[in-house]
Amino acid sequence: MTEALLPPMMSGLAVSGAIDPFVTACAKASLGCDAGLVVYNVSLDRIGSALVFAPEVPLGKAMAMLPLCGVGLQNSLGALAPPEVTVHLGWSGEVRVNGARCGRFRAAASTDDEGAQPDWLVVGFEMPLLSPKQRPGDDIEETALYEEGCVDVDPVNLIESWARHTLNWIARWEDEGPRPLHAEWRGIAHGLGDAVRFGGASGTFLGVDEDFGMLLRDGNDTRLFPLTALLEVQ
Repeated sequence: MTEALLPPMMSGLAVSGAIDPFVTACAKASLGCDAGLVVYNVSLDRIGSALVFAPEVPLGKAMAMLPLCGVGLQNSLGALAPPEVTVHLGWSGEVRVNGARCGRFRAAASTDDEGAQPDWLVVGFEMPLLSPKQRPGDDIEETALYEEGCVDVDPVNLIESWARHTLNWIARWEDEGPRPLHAEWRGIAHGLGDAVRFGGASGTFLGVDEDFGMLLRDGNDTRLFPLTALLEVQ
């Protein structure tokens, strides 16, 4: 695997085989690694990468890095993939390419207390390059990147581009606040206005609050699900 060339504020760690880059990044973060570490794994049929953050704000605010990293990936595929390829993001982390699920984002942190400043936060994504199905198109709800006309997208270049676009959005979030990120995310969000389910709840996905919490309306009731509800335990 070719080594990824990352922006100066980031460092890379390539892993291989069955090693999960997200789990590895969480382990490195818990041991006190520097923020900006990008762990990645590229195989013949999958790509995965994770970024370590050291937030300077409470977790409830820092969780904006989950949709921010998703926007970074969407922007990267927008630059590298053919123009007819569309990429959308689901609130709970799923990535959709040409309408079908094509990987997901994940997040973990040193705490699940929304009001506490976490020691670390890790956001990562995984995406199939080739479908495990016997025949492409067997499941119209699931797809793989190469099945959607992206065979010329080099996975290492995608990781490099994701790092650059994500770093750019971090700078904008710090300088301009959440408004530009909200505007970009809403333009590529999947399921706004649709009936959705999350956990044991169901309703109409109205949108998100300032911290990207999901507003779900069921009849006359509107419930708020914070992004911290998506945190994985490591």
